[in-house]
Amino acid sequence: MIITIKEKQFDTAKITQLYPAAVVKTGHEDETTQVSLEWLDVEAKGKVELVGYGIFIHFSEDEKHTFMFDTKEEMDEEIGYIASQFKKEK
Repeated sequence: MIITIKEKQFDTAKITQLYPAAVVKTGHEDETTQVSLEWLDVEAKGKVELVGYGIFIHFSEDEKHTFMFDTKEEMDEEIGYIASQFKKEK
């Protein structure tokens, strides 16, 4: 099955991971890291500097794609679009 994310197409058979996450600064220069959305909502409360939100795709051959969003709402909208493509395939 082929899915489209932000006008780029991906073969789902080659995807090993597809997930949303928040991106925060680590406190070391301009370094960032991914954290779960749940952790951000529950534990982060003012403890980290949020950079944005992302949808992350990993492939079996160590290839990665990242799609960044300024707001959680923008990311959620794209996640809804991705989910709708899977529903159409059933």
